[in-house]
Amino acid sequence: MFRPTGFADLTGRRVGIFGLGVEGRATRRRLAGVTADLVVVDDHPSDDEVLATADGGLAVLMTCDVVIKSPGIPRRRDDVIALEAHGVSVTSALNLWMHEVDRTRVIAVTGTKGKSTTTSLIAFFLTCLGEEAVVLGNIGRPPYDPDVATSRGWLVVEVSSFQSLDLTLAPSLVCVTSLGADHLDWHGSLAQYHQDKLQITRAAGDHVTLLSPVSELRDATDSMGGELVIASKDETGLSERLGLLGAHNDLNVGLALDAVARVTGRDVDHVRAAATAHAAHFVPLRGRLTPVATSTRTPLPLRFVDDGLATAPLPTLAALEVFADQSVALIAGGFDRGVDYRELAEFLDQRAHPTHLVFMGPAGERLARQCRSVARHPASDMASAVRLAADALPAGGVVLLSPAAPSFDAYRDWSERSDDFARCVARYLETITPD
Repeated sequence: MFRPTGFADLTGRRVGIFGLGVEGRATRRRLAGVTADLVVVDDHPSDDEVLATADGGLAVLMTCDVVIKSPGIPRRRDDVIALEAHGVSVTSALNLWMHEVDRTRVIAVTGTKGKSTTTSLIAFFLTCLGEEAVVLGNIGRPPYDPDVATSRGWLVVEVSSFQSLDLTLAPSLVCVTSLGADHLDWHGSLAQYHQDKLQITRAAGDHVTLLSPVSELRDATDSMGGELVIASKDETGLSERLGLLGAHNDLNVGLALDAVARVTGRDVDHVRAAATAHAAHFVPLRGRLTPVATSTRTPLPLRFVDDGLATAPLPTLAALEVFADQSVALIAGGFDRGVDYRELAEFLDQRAHPTHLVFMGPAGERLARQCRSVARHPASDMASAVRLAADALPAGGVVLLSPAAPSFDAYRDWSERSDDFARCVARYLETITPD
């Protein structure tokens, strides 16, 4: 079977793009001028030039030499397996790019939680040292998009478990932030998710695998490749100066400091000093414990906080830890992809301060069923969720959007859900503010 090791290998080949999301469109732009024999297939095509998978699209993909699969299409789906059984080479655009780029300029970041923050921190710390850096992947633009400038500087790429599985060549530095439960509907089981998530560390090519100093990663080293190095937790308070909430961000900051020190040859203390000097210029990621508004209509302030990027239980648990000493109304739920909510349910039940769960969607309903003692309030939409959460805290506290689930049941993505939360908060505050 033909196995391409870069986009150049596709010259003159019949190529299929399977899935036309953000990555698929970038792939189509990248292939312009490489091959004229190109077909595009999607499960739900949005234009006439794209074939529907179930309406002849799969049959056309069977005629291709290579199919470049979107990360959103499960690697073990029956039609993907059928393509390979038919002799069609299935790969990803990120894998082809990795074979063409200078790997020594690439820093990859993966993990169940913390990867977006760590990716942004690494890029920021590099710029604090006067280095050029561009953020790519899930948090930025696809690195293979021809509209993205990648010829200079460091390329800091956030890599999801969907993308990791298809990589056969690793960058020179792979950072792993954490390992929990996520995307079980895509991977099939927790064990398979862990294996797929860590595939990037086992890919070919000399590389360092830099791990956050957490027990779940230490326990999984047998599933990893590369030169394993444990990073250090930062205990200097830099995360607070950067505007990052929660003790878990001391781990993210420490991992980012070690990563930048390693690739630049600087001492960690030198990197930390530069980051500290520029800390006021760091902009924390939207949707990561982002303050939205504060109401003073209660005896104590009522804060509204957006943690919409928390699409799995592990980051939601971390968010709740930040507000351990405060009353919290948690807005959670969304698309149910089968992750285990028992730990989150037990945590909610055992919180010492007043706690309410406002739940939405199939995932929220399942989480609510697993809770025993925490107060539970079903919500039909975000507006009712905000109102129920705020009304549940008459003495003040925190209304926390930290869904522990994706948004696909009701929104295009997490960003649209967070936007809706902010709008609903603003409207709610208007209703309780006197003229």
